[in-house]
Amino acid sequence: MYEEIYGFSNIKRAFYNSRHGKLNNPSANKFEINMLTECVQLSDELKDRHYSTGKSNKFTVYYPKERNIESCPFKDKIVQHSYCDNVLYPMVCNKFIYDNYASQFGKGIHFGLDRLQGHLRHYFFSNKAAAEKYRRENNLPFVPVEQGHYADGWILKCDIKKFFAHINHDLVKEKIHKLFDNADIEWLSNIIIDSVSIDNGVGLPIGYQSSQLYALILLNDMDHLIKEKLHIKGYGRYVDDFYLIHKDKAYLQYCLKVITEYLTEYGLELNKKTQILPMKNGIDFLGFHTYLTDTGKVVCKLRKRSKENVKRKLKKFAKCYSEGTMTMRKIKDSYCSWRAHASYGNTYHLIRKMDNYYFELFGQHFND
Repeated sequence: MYEEIYGFSNIKRAFYNSRHGKLNNPSANKFEINMLTECVQLSDELKDRHYSTGKSNKFTVYYPKERNIESCPFKDKIVQHSYCDNVLYPMVCNKFIYDNYASQFGKGIHFGLDRLQGHLRHYFFSNKAAAEKYRRENNLPFVPVEQGHYADGWILKCDIKKFFAHINHDLVKEKIHKLFDNADIEWLSNIIIDSVSIDNGVGLPIGYQSSQLYALILLNDMDHLIKEKLHIKGYGRYVDDFYLIHKDKAYLQYCLKVITEYLTEYGLELNKKTQILPMKNGIDFLGFHTYLTDTGKVVCKLRKRSKENVKRKLKKFAKCYSEGTMTMRKIKDSYCSWRAHASYGNTYHLIRKMDNYYFELFGQHFND
């Protein structure tokens, strides 16, 4: 199995995957000049266990919230692509539950939103079917849908406090050992984990491809606990952000206690945003506020912060364009990306409003 990582064809493929979107990256360009030689050398280093990681690049992003990011050198990105794409992901993907949405082929934010809406609809119409069956069996009168209270229920919304910064290295290493029991793969995995410049063996960088999969692996047992032992049908998780849907608030309080105890064993804790809410209030998940109406319709609105951020960003773009530091092409690409994401919800009037604002700022430069 370790040969799948250092095999030349896989290293070469990993180079092209790492190169994607980095046409102006100096280290990527330098590697590409002697690509075949560099790939052979990297393959030999991995095969002979002479590989060592380089110094990472640290920076901070402020959208959608402030995060400290640590990005590995280009050569290490290639190694992680080969390791994750050829060995780690194929080994673990079938162990994940269906409602684990992050860092997996064919899934992602929009997939997670679809599943959340599906869970809400299933909850509503299951209640409706059960209530109508009860009324038929007891010869009770018909009740209009909007008066049936089928949307009555509760949502436990959980968010783990500084998840990546509190992941214990030894716990991840133990999980990898149980998965593979292969000395070579464990050696490489340990090098990647220990290369992180975080003290006391705690914390994984968000910018590493391996960290995303390690995060999924670490909480995989929790997913199975919630689905198979707590029997929560309406459950979904995107990395450290997850929800549970149930009709009984007291049972969700019990679930919260079980989850808290589980996370404590891993040195993790839920943050202050964790709470149990009435289902009619809706839930903030993956950038949208999704709620269930009395008629069974699921409404998905873009969060207020996202609306404010896009207006602020367009103002900044207008200033950058006037100063000549940003091209109209990049502005169009950025706005179209936001527009495509926003259109996934019930945002017709919002998009029309933002289109008008966009053309107010850039209409005269649209063909530049």
